[in-house]
Amino acid sequence: MTTPEQLQDKETTDMANGFSEQGLLRLRDVLARHVDSGRIPGLVALVSRGGQTHVEALGTMQHDGGAPMRRDTIFRMASTSKPVTIAAAMVLLDECRLRLDDVVEPWLPELADRKVLRSIGADLDDTVPARRPITVRDVLTSTFGLGMDMTALGTPILNAIFERGLTPNLPVEVPEQDEWMRRLGELPLMHQPGAQWQYQISSDLVGVLVSRVSGQTFGDFLHERVFEPLGMHDTAFHVPADQLDRLPTLYAPDPATGEFLAWDEPKNGRWSSPPAFQGGGGGLVSTADDYHAYFRMLLNGGVHEGRRILSRPAVELMTTNQLTPEQNAARTALARDSVHISFGQGQQGGWGMGMAVRTYRGDYAPIGQFGWDGGSGTSAYADPANGLTGILLCQLGYTVPSPAHLMSDFWTTLYQAVDD
Repeated sequence: MTTPEQLQDKETTDMANGFSEQGLLRLRDVLARHVDSGRIPGLVALVSRGGQTHVEALGTMQHDGGAPMRRDTIFRMASTSKPVTIAAAMVLLDECRLRLDDVVEPWLPELADRKVLRSIGADLDDTVPARRPITVRDVLTSTFGLGMDMTALGTPILNAIFERGLTPNLPVEVPEQDEWMRRLGELPLMHQPGAQWQYQISSDLVGVLVSRVSGQTFGDFLHERVFEPLGMHDTAFHVPADQLDRLPTLYAPDPATGEFLAWDEPKNGRWSSPPAFQGGGGGLVSTADDYHAYFRMLLNGGVHEGRRILSRPAVELMTTNQLTPEQNAARTALARDSVHISFGQGQQGGWGMGMAVRTYRGDYAPIGQFGWDGGSGTSAYADPANGLTGILLCQLGYTVPSPAHLMSDFWTTLYQAVDD
């Protein structure tokens, strides 16, 4: 039985580390409410500040029951892969094997002599010459000229991207990287190099660039230079056969009825064997503790348990807004005008390298928070102002608003638990 003195000591310790006991109880209650509603099968949440780490594992691996969620459950990270995979390019920058303003043609010759569409809805042959070559900086900041634009669905260029299998999560399998580059090189750019931020394809292109510069597969380079030094033993581009029992089913519920539809099963699913293309934009699987190690390393200026993974300037560069208002205009407009569809995504303001960076205070999170979310129901951010890391993992796609509501409530409640 806990005595009043012990309880007071515990509360004092919690507050010294930055979380109040009452706040953590509220966090658990809010997360449990989502699971108990039947709309979220299960989740794992990890929060840390100072010397304190708190984990909640609630619900089950499947919507109809089964094994319980555990702290070591493996999740498909989807776009939450982006803030982690970008570290490989930062290693190469640190070693001067890449320079930000080098043109990419020596490693990515498929992107030489680019043509640019006259307008976003133009036919693929209605182009003008690119004003300049694509640089490493363009690729790392997602401004090289081609990417996903959900306001341009149905245009010839978006149709061509889908038809060629250049993005994940489609019936068409993404090909191995040389074929992927060949298909990418067939297309004109949507915008002039450096003109506008665009989503997804740059993050996959980073992986090809790292592979060709290093002479290794993207996965091998990440494992050797990032995952292994950080002890991220469960982070990879697929789940080994003997670990598939740790991988939940990924659901994409019917948006009309809410019926749980399995988008990916553990056995014989997309992550049950090595992929042809190791996608930096959304291909990783990982755990809460692995991601915690990575984001804590970033908060610690690139050092993990006394070992330097990235230089402090590299960390500061990737977690600082890199976009001008002009480059960010379309993203800002999408966040403002389609917030009912995006559930608030894109409202952080800025974008660094591989991740969002908050440039204004629009909710409970302060300026400077960095990280990103994934369409499979994943969220990971670090907050330098509060020395805080938060990771929320479930496996529910954004075909329904439930995962977005869960994320919003997680971050709102987590910041209420900060007490100092």
